[in-house]
Amino acid sequence: MAQIEAGIREKITAALNPLQLDIENESDRHKGPPGRESHFKVTLVSEVFAGLLPVKRHQKIYALLADELAGPVHALALHLYTPEEWQAAGQQRPDSPNCQGAGH
Repeated sequence: MAQIEAGIREKITAALNPLQLDIENESDRHKGPPGRESHFKVTLVSEVFAGLLPVKRHQKIYALLADELAGPVHALALHLYTPEEWQAAGQQRPDSPNCQGAGH
């Protein structure tokens, strides 16, 4: 696991006690040199999200990862669920769209 991804995982785990946490480095699907850590997709299931509107959930993650977003992380796709919402979604999150600049 790469350094930025590990830091994201540590911060989310410590602050939100996730029931499920998947972090995908999608940087290779976007324009730029290989091996970078700039585009991530986070799927997170936590009781902390109960009663929070989606925008408040996103704001919680943005505040938690402010340093990463101010630096190396260019894009962060967030799929944030309560345990009940995750079950209702069939434990599936949407796929990311293909980037037109992938591999260039």
